[in-house]
Amino acid sequence: MIHIMPTDNSKCRIGVISIDKMSNELLAELENWDWYCRKLRRMREMRKQEWLATRVLLKKLIGEEKEIIYTNSGKPYFRDKQFYIGISHTRGYAAVILNEEKPVSIDIEYISSRIEKIQDRFMNKMEKNNLSQKNPLVHMLLHWSAKETLCKFFGGGKVEFKTQFHINPFEPVIGECTNFTAYETLTKNCQLFTIKYSITKNYVLCFLS
Repeated sequence: MIHIMPTDNSKCRIGVISIDKMSNELLAELENWDWYCRKLRRMREMRKQEWLATRVLLKKLIGEEKEIIYTNSGKPYFRDKQFYIGISHTRGYAAVILNEEKPVSIDIEYISSRIEKIQDRFMNKMEKNNLSQKNPLVHMLLHWSAKETLCKFFGGGKVEFKTQFHINPFEPVIGECTNFTAYETLTKNCQLFTIKYSITKNYVLCFLS
């Protein structure tokens, strides 16, 4: 199933696909097999499903297939530069964001208590002190997802989530797309960002659009 998210920007498109088909079924929904088959040979079934689901979702978003190229750091782009693109996968889902005018980034995370075990690796003292009392697990996941989104925006590489990305206090809102702010100390600019997010029963989604 594909969910196309409404946005407040006509230049931006966002979609989420549930990965509930085998790779051969997903491949059958695509036409340019020569773009895919050689790369698929090196992948296991689960990775094939994620990879192909992303291409099926992309086709739904723009009405055609486009070959996705990757930089050495793994950042996706299109050769013709018609859109900026961001991609993310989690258990059972893939997400894609596109923008015609400016760089974008997205991260999707399946809701799981495993995040609690690694919270000290990515949350600073202020963030932990401001965790929601009502929804601490979801709030924790949003911190992780937002920092993943920022990391992808900056092109990946060596980043210290705990000390270089900072989430300002907010209370998570379930059931609607809203936002919170974050800032980075990775660069000298110390940029402030508005992170948009959505919480569903199964996953959280953060993006820069």
